[in-house]
Parts: sequence; structure tokens; C-alpha cells
Amino acid sequence: MASRTVCRVFQRRFASTAAAQRPSLAEVRSQRNAVFSREQARQRALYPRIEKIEVSMQGPGLDGTLLVMNKGMSTPLSCARHLTEHHVTNSALALVDGEPWPLHQPLTHSCSLTLLTFKDNDPTLVNEAYWRSCAALLGQVLEIAFKDDYTVELLSTPEVPVLSGAFCCDVVLDPQLDSWTPSEESLRSLTRGAQQLIHQDLAWEPLEVAPSVALEAFSHSRCKQEEVEQKASQNPKGTVMLYRCGDHVLLSGGPLVARTGLCSQYEVTALHSLGHGSWGLHRRAQGLSLPLQLQAHHTVWRKLRQRAEKLVDVPGPEVAAPPSPPNSPQLPASH
Repeated sequence: MASRTVCRVFQRRFASTAAAQRPSLAEVRSQRNAVFSREQARQRALYPRIEKIEVSMQGPGLDGTLLVMNKGMSTPLSCARHLTEHHVTNSALALVDGEPWPLHQPLTHSCSLTLLTFKDNDPTLVNEAYWRSCAALLGQVLEIAFKDDYTVELLSTPEVPVLSGAFCCDVVLDPQLDSWTPSEESLRSLTRGAQQLIHQDLAWEPLEVAPSVALEAFSHSRCKQEEVEQKASQNPKGTVMLYRCGDHVLLSGGPLVARTGLCSQYEVTALHSLGHGSWGLHRRAQGLSLPLQLQAHHTVWRKLRQRAEKLVDVPGPEVAAPPSPPNSPQLPASH
């Protein structure tokens, strides 16, 4: 597993003394899951009686197809299951009355529905959701890779276009690791961790919540609490979107694709130091991926990977250059 391999590259004497004073990773994740499940159950209870809605399907070969579904219960994926296995397998995102809609988010009114795939004539929305999802997957791997030995603070995920060459996840690691530079083996270990989650084909469950719910879910993270308040202030409805993937709960600035199994080729390519910011030494983890329906020859992949190793420049608050102590300890790579 990624957690075992990455942790072997660290010397135990650098372990944070604060480890015993903070909740364990398992406790934090359990608390977030409990808040998510409670709010999900509350929202489902808002529809105690089965009410029917009409869903007008749009898309190739579907125009004129009318489905009668259950209000507050049926999702775009439920609709896909009334069509063909192709629609179930290949759909990544949906449009509900022209607006992007996660495949697992319940429908609350009669609407028009378009199922989106990676092979549509204009896959822009799906590609953006996929890139965002790959970054979310990288954050999930980073959070568990260091176990309870070192703190990991996931920062707000930068929105970067697919054409940037790499998806990104900004993170602050334990201060004891400020001098650590990840080896190729460490990056391969993170890649294996992501591939395990892909193999599990986990759903990204969406849940739109009031800020108070999100603040409770992230009560152990001042950084995430600030992000909740920021995202809520930017949303006309004043809400924020949570997602759950397995036992990992995250904030997202936009829709994610339906499941991890839609990822195919996936590789963590770099972990760059950005300098000191509000929460410590900011780092940018980067990666490259292609969805299941789109494959690249190994020579093409190699060129794409070389590009994905270069730091993606994201406009934002400036941070100071990282320190360069003359005798920074170099942590040994595992073999």
C-alpha cells in the first residue's frame, strides 16, 4: 500500500511530537463521515412520500424518451439504468435543464436530462469534471499516505484547465518534513495508492449542504473551515458541495464524475515546493490521467508525463521562496 511504502522513506526521529495531541486520522475521517451520513439521511427524509416526476431524455437516440422517476430519490444514474448498459457504463456527468449535475445527485423536479460521456462532440464539461476528480483522488491518497505519523493539511484545490498538462492538489505537510524531497519511489507509491482506489470503483457521492454542516464536518481543520466560508460566500445559494469517496469527505468547487473506475491511466508525477504561505510550506502535488474510454500509446504517455512533471503555474496569493538551510537532512529513499 502507498501508506506503508511512503512512510518507510521517513526517519522516525523526525516524527511530529504533536501526533499524540491531535485526533487520529481514523477518528477525523469517522467524524466527517458521521456528519455526512446524518445530513444525507436528513435530506432524504424531506421526501417521506413517493412523488413522481417526469424526466425528458435528450441526446443521440433518446430524444422523445420520457421516464417517470421518483422525486428526491432517483438520480441521473437511475435514469441511465432504465436505458442501456452502455449509458450506465459510459456516462460520467449529466445536464439537468442545461446545468451540470452529478450522476449520483437526486433529481428534485421534472426536468430534461442529458447524459454526458468523454466521447461527446463537445466533452468540455466532462473533461473539466474529470480533471477535478483526479485532483480529488490525489488529495485522498495524500491524506492517508502518512498515517498518523505526520500531519497533512489539504489546501483548496486549484482549478486548472486540462490544457495545463497536469491536475493539481495543494497540500501542507508536517513541518518536520519541510526539508524532505520525495523520491521517484515515493511518487510511484502514491500512484499505486490512487490505482487501488480506482480499482475499487468507488462512487463520488455529492451532497449540497449549509455552511454550518460543512463547518462541523471539518471542525478539525481551520484551513478547511476558511475554505467553507469562502465557497459559501461565492455561491448565490450560500451552500457548499461536499463529496464522499469511500470514507474520504471533501469540498469541491465544481461537479465530479460518477466514480473512480472511470479513471484508467493515472500517475502522480511531481510534488513541488511553492514556498511558505498561511499554513506553512505549501506544496503542489501534480498528476496525469486519462479516462477509461481514452487510451494513449506508451510513447505519447511518456511525453505527456514529462510535461506533467513541470510546475503548473496557478495565479493566486504569492508565497515566499522556500528556505534552503545549508545542512537540510535528506531523508533516505526506500528500496
